[in-house]
Amino acid sequence: MKQVEKQIKQLYKDWAKENSLTVTPIAQSGSNRKYFRIAGKERTAIGVFNLDKRENKAFISLTNHFTKTGLSVPRLYRQKLNENIYLLEDLGDTTLFSIIEKEKKNKTFSKRVVKLYEDTLTHLIRFQIDGGKGLDYSVCYPRPKFDKQSILWDLNYFKYYFLRLANIHFDEQKLEDDFNSFAKLLLSADAKYFMYRDFQSRNILVKDDQLYFIDYQGGRKGALQYDVVSLLFQAKVNLSQGVRNELLEFYLKNLNQTSNVKRQTFINHYYNFVLIRLLQTLGAYGFRGYYENKSHFLLSVPFALKNLHGLVDNNNVPKKLPELKNVILSILANEELQKFQSESVTKKLKVTINSFSYKEGIPKDFSGNGGGFVFDCRALHNPGRYDKYKSQTGLDKDVIDFLKDRDEVNEFLRNIYSIVDKSVKNYSERKFEDLMINFGCTGGQHRSVFCAENLAKHLKDKFDITVKVTHTQLNKKV
Repeated sequence: MKQVEKQIKQLYKDWAKENSLTVTPIAQSGSNRKYFRIAGKERTAIGVFNLDKRENKAFISLTNHFTKTGLSVPRLYRQKLNENIYLLEDLGDTTLFSIIEKEKKNKTFSKRVVKLYEDTLTHLIRFQIDGGKGLDYSVCYPRPKFDKQSILWDLNYFKYYFLRLANIHFDEQKLEDDFNSFAKLLLSADAKYFMYRDFQSRNILVKDDQLYFIDYQGGRKGALQYDVVSLLFQAKVNLSQGVRNELLEFYLKNLNQTSNVKRQTFINHYYNFVLIRLLQTLGAYGFRGYYENKSHFLLSVPFALKNLHGLVDNNNVPKKLPELKNVILSILANEELQKFQSESVTKKLKVTINSFSYKEGIPKDFSGNGGGFVFDCRALHNPGRYDKYKSQTGLDKDVIDFLKDRDEVNEFLRNIYSIVDKSVKNYSERKFEDLMINFGCTGGQHRSVFCAENLAKHLKDKFDITVKVTHTQLNKKV
């Protein structure tokens, strides 16, 4: 990345006519693009590096078109697409999402947030209608329109990166048949407008109460409903259905003033687009969380499941998709998915203790902290070697007595208590909220279960904290 920073510094110098003093990486979200804030003595800018040349070309082309149309997007200062870099206007770090997060302590949104949402929807109509006029859709990437191929990509993304990795059972052929039927339903909606594709509060910057829109490089021709749904059903924002309904009515009223779109026609297709967006979002969470092991993406799963639950409860899953409906019901009933805690419900330190089998792998940390202690119990004498204990577990009295009577087991636990106690005390004092501790053995049945239970009891007796114990391998056998 040193070479990239050097190139971006030079691009900044060509534009600003001054040397850069600082180049600060900006945290990535869900993309592979690299962002930098470059500051000189007088000016600042955002530098972008992206190896995907076609995506860069699409973004530059869309930016130029939207700027000419008078839409609120960052100014493009400089570009060197042969070096995969370009320079944008620095609009700060405040997003609509960050404003919402600050106000989450209130049970209702402030008038300011509601007004920002209404302004956002007003801008969206301009993107969809004015932004689509005269737009060269051939530059859009990876597809010029939200067609059957685009839809099937999203649905297979959901299938392979969420259903497969979350171990949700489905009939492959029946689900494929439903996917094709669903694509046909979606394509029956009028699709002659500009579709932003990722129209959500993280991609809306707020500066001096003015809105600016970013990350539209995946835009293409499509239906109006998709972007409205993307904004109103953004999982982590967790809008109430009442607020969604009010904002939808605001959108439809303003849409009617600028186009001849009929309200009922829009509504007839609306919940189909809610469903495709939710499935696409779950696919993204699965890809980033399960596949790329960026577990903080999985913290939004409960919000997405809540939205999915709402579709089922209100009979808004099309009846002609029986296998997809079965899959959705399986997702909502899946206990593993229910364990993701999206928000801390207490300020007490929560210690999660897992037993596991090394054959299956170390459990993932879904708190977003990247993991904690892992203790290897395989050096301890294994009760599983004896026929008497093979069908039992570390929760059974005979196994407990076997391990409790061995000096090396007691010494092992004393050492662990000493290590963990220091961390628990320190984490509690620093107001940390999560600590993960894993005990592994060969089968995840005897030694690791025994040690996890004993540590849990020790911590509950000694500290005012929340302790949760999960026996990974035993749960799979139930």
